[in-house]
Amino acid sequence: MREEEIERLRGVVRDCVSKHLYSSAIFFADKVAAITSDPADIYMQAQALYLGRHYRRAFHLLNASQIVLRDLRFRYLAAKCLEELKEWDQCLLMLGDAKVDEHGNITDTRECNSMYLDKDGEDREINILSAICFLRGKAYEALENRAQARLWYKAAIKADPLCYEALECLIENHMLTCDEERNLLSCLQFGPEDGWLSSFYSCLIKKYDKENVVEAKFRELEQSGGPNTKPSDKSVLCTLKANTDLLACKAEYYHQCGEYQKCFELTSELLEKDPFHLKCTLVHLAAAMELGHSNELYLMACNLVKDYPQKPCCLFRALSWFAVGCYYYCIKKYDQARRYFSKATSLDGTFASAWIGYGNAYAAQEEGDQAMSAYRTAARLFPGYHLPTLYIGMEYMRTHSFKLAEQFFMQAESICPSDPLVYNELGVVAYHMKEYKKAVRWFEKTLAHIPSSLSEMWESTVINLAHALRKLKRYNEAIENYERALALSTRSLSTYAGLAYTYHLQNNYTAAITYYHKALWFKPDDQFCTEMLTLALADESRHGIDPLVGSRSGGLFV
Repeated sequence: MREEEIERLRGVVRDCVSKHLYSSAIFFADKVAAITSDPADIYMQAQALYLGRHYRRAFHLLNASQIVLRDLRFRYLAAKCLEELKEWDQCLLMLGDAKVDEHGNITDTRECNSMYLDKDGEDREINILSAICFLRGKAYEALENRAQARLWYKAAIKADPLCYEALECLIENHMLTCDEERNLLSCLQFGPEDGWLSSFYSCLIKKYDKENVVEAKFRELEQSGGPNTKPSDKSVLCTLKANTDLLACKAEYYHQCGEYQKCFELTSELLEKDPFHLKCTLVHLAAAMELGHSNELYLMACNLVKDYPQKPCCLFRALSWFAVGCYYYCIKKYDQARRYFSKATSLDGTFASAWIGYGNAYAAQEEGDQAMSAYRTAARLFPGYHLPTLYIGMEYMRTHSFKLAEQFFMQAESICPSDPLVYNELGVVAYHMKEYKKAVRWFEKTLAHIPSSLSEMWESTVINLAHALRKLKRYNEAIENYERALALSTRSLSTYAGLAYTYHLQNNYTAAITYYHKALWFKPDDQFCTEMLTLALADESRHGIDPLVGSRSGGLFV
């Protein structure tokens, strides 16, 4: 057969692959390989077999070739076949005995000297070493050696920043702490034309920076670029403004900041364009949970279960059951909620949100041992995720084990030192241990770490700070913070009661009586306010009304 005819057959194989006609591709690739015995044609045949899901046959063909241990393409495809066959130990043996240090740097460079013969390679392709590192990471993760998996994923993204899957595994599986994520991104060597990718990756990692810093990152990608942006980059940046992945990251940030309505509106809009976007769906469910939108959760759960009725797509099937669990949790049917959260974790053991939901469903019914078991599993599986450790601390605090709670809160702080919720819990536990100065310090640190402006979500932190200041007899500062809390929400019994009691301690009986009345308007049978109001009235009648005090208090309520 002439060379032109052989080349035409190669073209037929490539066209069959592009049209997903894998049986046809296998048929013609087999004939080309038989005629030429060229390693590139043998590889093409093996690739067609792999795409046609004939993994055992593809592996046998590659392993029988003389070049399998010398050409990285052959070795990598043979390992991919073993991955599909779930033969993880054999997969690692095929990939070779390379070493990696704790920073994700490959210390054994023998692979770099291997052949890599790819006639069909593109001008810009993913480094084969990066792909091999990523596959090693997947194999170690399947073997539950998550420490080694983390190192190899880091090695993969360092070997080639275009290997997005490695970064996705590190981020989605919470393998790195906040600081480790930042350090990893800072040491990636992007090409001069990949500035946009560096900015995009910085939006994917945990976003606990101040609002202006995070918003600047989003603007950098959404705008057409500054004066230093090359014309070729500007068109890319312009198109990213409406990119679903970028907007899903922004929605995730809104949820993190407590702006649940804003988050819900954005995810609703995104899901109209792309109803099967995984991250957007997850954030949408979380926002609906926080807002108490049980009808939306019910509809989402029904649609997901209908769209993914069978097991083949475990990831979306797990998300379906997670949505059902969210619905039951929202309507306070916790037994059913944990049953579906458990189904989600059994389908996808690396589903962090399902593990947290499973623990929270037990915690809602004060079943502490089972809740702690779920949180501990999550803490073991996701070493870079601080929420399981934080929830363990909350459970210890609920049972008044304050020292143990503090230890776990400090551990959560070491994992994610930028989350204000961690400092709030440290303040609460210090308050319970009557360490009021420490409590004030933690609450002030909480407010300093809030990324956006104060919202009603943080009202309880401001009230807690005021309580701690009152305990330290710093009454004027306490009153300032109670009034600050009232500016966030006027519906809190605790704020009015605390303000009344603080005025009472200052012997400002008129103001105290006014605020006790306001507190009792919210809860007429509140024992503390009823008793203290009686005392305040008695004190006022005994000491008389100071006209100056009365005018000051009157001024407060104009």
